[in-house]
Formats: sequence, C-alpha cells, structure tokens
Amino acid sequence: MKGRIEIGSKLRGESLVRRGLMRETAKIQQIRIMPDLNVIKIGGHGVIDYGKKVIYPLIEEIGELSLDHKILVATGGGARTRHILDVGIDLGMPTGVLAELAGKISEQNAIMISLLFSKYNGVRIHTDDLLNLPSLISLGMLPVVQGTPPYGLYEHPPRLGSIPPHRTDTGAFLMAEVVGAKNCILGKNVDGLYTEDPLANPDAEFIADITADELMEMDLEDMVLEGMAVELLRDAVHVKEIKVVNVHVPGNLTRLINGERVGTIIRA
Repeated sequence: MKGRIEIGSKLRGESLVRRGLMRETAKIQQIRIMPDLNVIKIGGHGVIDYGKKVIYPLIEEIGELSLDHKILVATGGGARTRHILDVGIDLGMPTGVLAELAGKISEQNAIMISLLFSKYNGVRIHTDDLLNLPSLISLGMLPVVQGTPPYGLYEHPPRLGSIPPHRTDTGAFLMAEVVGAKNCILGKNVDGLYTEDPLANPDAEFIADITADELMEMDLEDMVLEGMAVELLRDAVHVKEIKVVNVHVPGNLTRLINGERVGTIIRA
C-alpha cells in the first residue's frame, strides 16, 4: 500500500495545531442552541448555605421568572466543598481527585434545589444532559444542574496550589457558552465585584463595569468569582458578559433579567 489513505476533508493532512488553520476555522459561525436562555448560578457558600431564609424567597423569584423566561439553574458547593478540600489537601490528594470529591457537593445541592422547585416543574439534570435543554424547557420544566464542570480526574493543574481551578462559576459559564445562552448570571451574597472582600473591608471599592483584561491586570488578592471564569470569558464565542448580582436582595434577579443594571458586569 502506497502512502496513507485519507478521507476527503478540508482538514486532511492537518496537524490541528497550525495557527493559520485556527484563524481559518475562527471565521466559521457557530450555532447558538439556546440564545434566549438565562443561566443562573446559585452560589453554595454565598447563598445555599444560608438556608431557607435566603433560599425560599429566591426559589419563588426564580420560579416565577421561569414562567416567562427560559432558565437553567446551576448550583455551587459551599461549606461542605471547603471541608472536603481541606481534608483532601491535608492528605495530599492530587488536584484531579480534589475535583472529583468537590463535584459531589454541588451535585447534592442540585438535588435539593430541584426538589424545592417542584411546584415550578423543577427537574434535576446531569452535566451531559445539556443538549436536552430545548426539549425540557419547551415542556415547561425548570432544569437544575450541578455547577462543577465534569473534568473530574482530568482537571487541569492550577498555576498555584492544588485547589481545582475549574469550579462552579466556571462550570456555569461553560454551560452558558456551549448552548449560546443570553445571560450568564452568578448569584452571590454581595452586591457585585469589589477591589477587596466587602464583608471584611466595608471600605472596599465597588466595580460596576469592567473588562476581563482589566480585571486580570488588577491581579486582585481575592475576587467574588473564580479567576478561571474571567480568563475563559476573553476567548468566548457567544457569552460576552458575566453578571454578578446579590440574590439576597429580593427582586434583584428579576430586575437584571428584565434589562435593568444591577450588580457588576464583566465584559469580554
């Protein structure tokens, strides 16, 4: 047999790493599976762990919004994630194992939150069910998914330390990006992004509007969202903004989804 047998393809003979090829493929427009979807991430540490005094009003607000808007709810982990990471780090677990362990917590929260949405047809889905979203939502269901992206044992090594860099903020962003969602909203317990933790320093400066590059250049010691989500925003095709809002304040989500300026906008 002489040479290699190639299937007819524009990529025939390509290494798939040539920069010129990357520039050529960047011109192809990707489809937006759900351009009117609102991905709302409910933080574990900042929201779910506060219990029913915060969660019950939020469930009602999101449930009512789902009657007129397409919504996917993603859940964070919270205090239990921090506990398992603390134990795992102390025992010297690799980052991939830590990611596998931490994902179990946001999954538990997704189960609980989906049950609270029962009267709004809440349904718990898995991370590999995203392509079923158009059908589920057209049937009047309110899907809830764990926010942890499914890297698991294949989690990327972090630049510093061993804590998995792709956590639930990043997972919510990646889900919004792959389905071409309208909004990626991170629900927190503070009014948005600050130069420092406002709960520790009440004089911290509030940042209402900033680009991803500007935020990364600031190199803040602490942020209200994961740095990886900001990094990925710079290269996103569909999602051009991440919105951070205080969901402890009833009505904030409704105002945001209805087009009002609330919280912080981080732009690509």
